[in-house]
Amino acid sequence: MVKIGLQIKAFLENVSDLEAEGEDFRWYLKFKCANCGEIPDHFQYITSLDKHPLKGGRGEATCVMKCKLCSRENSVDIIDGSLEKYTMADNNKFKTIIAFDCRGMEPVEFSPRNGWKVCGYKEDEDDDETGRLTGTEFADIDLTELEWADYDERSNESTMISEFESKFIVIKSK
Repeated sequence: MVKIGLQIKAFLENVSDLEAEGEDFRWYLKFKCANCGEIPDHFQYITSLDKHPLKGGRGEATCVMKCKLCSRENSVDIIDGSLEKYTMADNNKFKTIIAFDCRGMEPVEFSPRNGWKVCGYKEDEDDDETGRLTGTEFADIDLTELEWADYDERSNESTMISEFESKFIVIKSK
């Protein structure tokens, strides 16, 4: 069992609290088989609502896949309670936003696509370090192009997410 965290980094302009919207959010990932190293060309999506039985009645997982090359059954499970928001305090820094329990395979690539939510944010004019949420909520944001822009009418400011990056890290057990 290996716990792997998905970390994202983005430049947020006049927005905060970037998060996956709803339990049915689709995490589009490419997986590598730990046994033979096979990486399929396509993305596989998983959601925290999906539960599939493991072979031999050993419980269930979010995703169970058989490797096309070596025929080994592998699984990944979204760890309950691991979902985090990416806030203005995290701006332009990598932060783990979700964790996966991986058995026999590991994620190697993430495609953010759509279904994100973010809140408008207004920086204090005197101090760049502080600010407040404007109350505007932007839903179903599409990050397929790794950037997004809109306008917050409450703060009269343009909003933007850009320079989106992602990586995976191994989470050490405590």
